Amino acid sequence: MIKVIISGYGRMGHMIEKELLSRGIQLVEASENITATDPEVAKECVCIDFTTPDAFRANYAFIARHFKAAVVGTTGWNDIQADVRRAFEEAGTPLIYASNFSLGVNALFAAAAKASALLKGAGYEPSIEEIHHIHKLDAPSGTAITLGNLVEKALGEKPVISSVREGEVPGIHTLTLKSDCDELTLRHEAFSREGLAKGAVVAALMTEGLQGVHEFSELL
Repeated sequence: MIKVIISGYGRMGHMIEKELLSRGIQLVEASENITATDPEVAKECVCIDFTTPDAFRANYAFIARHFKAAVVGTTGWNDIQADVRRAFEEAGTPLIYASNFSLGVNALFAAAAKASALLKGAGYEPSIEEIHHIHKLDAPSGTAITLGNLVEKALGEKPVISSVREGEVPGIHTLTLKSDCDELTLRHEAFSREGLAKGAVVAALMTEGLQGVHEFSELL
C-alpha cells in the first residue's frame, strides 16, 4: 500500500486526509512547506499537491527530485507545463496532473469531446461558463481551460469562456453548443470538494508501477 504526504493543508488537504483514512492509506504528513520534508522520507511517499500556483512553481523541482511519485491538482501553471514535465521526466518520477480530479468532470470532458466531434462543421458555436467561490485565485478555471481546449480540438471552434466568482460555490461548469436550429448544454455541478479528493486518491493509487507524466483523463 502506498504512503502519502499532502502538500497544502487547507480545505482540500483536509478532505484528502479524510479520504485516505477511509481507505486505510497511510498519511505520513500534511505539510504547508513541502520543501522541508526529509528526502529519505519523501522517497517512500507519493506527494499529493493542492496548494497555490505560486507555491507549486516554487516547489515542483523539489517534489520531482525527492518523491516516489506525485499527484498535482493545483492549477494555474500551464505556462510552465513543459518545464514541469521535463523536471519529472529527468528525475524519473511519475506525475499525474489534472485541472480537475473529479470523476464526474472527467466524464464531462469525454462527453464534450464526443459531442463536439459529432457536430463539427454543422454550424455550432461553443461557449463555456464557470462559476466558483470567491477564494479561487485563477480565472478562468483550469477545468474550463481544459474543457475549452477539448472542444476547440474536436469542433474546430474556440469557445468563449466566462468566469463568475460568488459565495462558496464549489464549482459549476457549463458547455453550450448553439446553432440556428437548436442548443445542446452539458453541465457539471460539484456539491463539495469531496469528488476532487476521491479522484486525487484514485490517482495516487495509479502511480504504483507507473512511469512518465500523465494527465488524469488519459489514464481513466
